[in-house]
Amino acid sequence: MRKLKLIWDFRGPASLKTAEHHLIHLKEYIALNNLDLNLTGIETYGEMHSIAYLVVDESEMKPLRDALKPHRGQIYSEN
Repeated sequence: MRKLKLIWDFRGPASLKTAEHHLIHLKEYIALNNLDLNLTGIETYGEMHSIAYLVVDESEMKPLRDALKPHRGQIYSEN
């Protein structure tokens, strides 16, 4: 089954702190809804761009996308 990475982009000097804070809310959502999702995290692409992300099975993407409103998504591959 293909996995998708739902991504929330944050830009500006506080992007890392904002991504860290958003990740807390993603984990709260997962716990509150008893979801079996454990691939979450943050990545930084310089001082002015960070992301928070959640990896889901493609079959589960639509309801999560509609509820959580990520900025974008991409196919997830483990590197």
